[in-house]
Amino acid sequence: MKKSIPYFYISFVIIVLAGWGYFVSGIDILSMMKHYMGVMITMIFGAFIAGSSPEGSAAIAYPVFTLYLDIAPATARNFAFAIQSFGMTAASIYILNKKVPVDWKYIGFVIIGGVLGLIVGTQYVVPLVNPPVAKLLFVSLWLSFGITLYRNNKNPHHEVRERLLHLTNRDLILLITFGFLGGVISSIFGTGINIFTFCLMVVYYHMNEKVAAASSIIIMTLETILGFFLHRQVLNDFNQDSFNMWICCIPLVIFMAPLGSYVLSKISRFQFANLLYSILFIQFMGAIWVIRPGWVLTLMSLGVILIGVILFDVLSKLKA
Repeated sequence: MKKSIPYFYISFVIIVLAGWGYFVSGIDILSMMKHYMGVMITMIFGAFIAGSSPEGSAAIAYPVFTLYLDIAPATARNFAFAIQSFGMTAASIYILNKKVPVDWKYIGFVIIGGVLGLIVGTQYVVPLVNPPVAKLLFVSLWLSFGITLYRNNKNPHHEVRERLLHLTNRDLILLITFGFLGGVISSIFGTGINIFTFCLMVVYYHMNEKVAAASSIIIMTLETILGFFLHRQVLNDFNQDSFNMWICCIPLVIFMAPLGSYVLSKISRFQFANLLYSILFIQFMGAIWVIRPGWVLTLMSLGVILIGVILFDVLSKLKA
């Protein structure tokens, strides 16, 4: 079988590298990269995860930046939007160029709610949130999803669909609502709508995890470009530190995110599910390690996991 060459992706890389090279020719980029080496190493792994799973790179980078590299939460979030606007765009172009299966109904209706949720969350929710605590609660919820997905995949009669079929008005409301809530989550961390709606697709609609993941990457790409625009052009709170980290990491993410998408396209659904279990568990343990929660937060986290498992289990048994 003749292998297709991703010409659009290659063209994107050439254009980005040419523009990046022209810009950094006037600055001391090597000293800047040395200063932000920890950020760059984190983004090597974060971008790969973003391209190979429903987790955006910010899911990896945000806790490392805010709790280990001592980077301000707002700076980490704004950087996440900026860098994903290149990394996830590169991954999306690769996915579309290589004709990796996606579900456009899922993408279309979720992004309607996601745009509104991102705007509302940025304006009204972000100022009220304690980011480290919220991060712990969210990774606890994702872990509960991973537990439910693992249990479902152990069932030999577990139904798997390649795409959404006939959508009712209830389905449209559900997709837009989950998109809205996911947009609010993304406004806090720079990512979230992808994994939040992925949970709905896989648990409730029983969509193939690989199709749902590729679709969620495109959703997060559109969401992150809007987030970058909001903070850079509308709110004007994109500071110099976010900008410097962004410049240093652009050449990394335009290769690592599509590499993740390439791996996603080559592995089986069950291999991908095993990869996702690992990511969700490592993410949770990483959050525990860096936050080091006391008894109150630990009990709260365990409560979220228990409630999440119950809710996702009920959701998985409902008829979509």
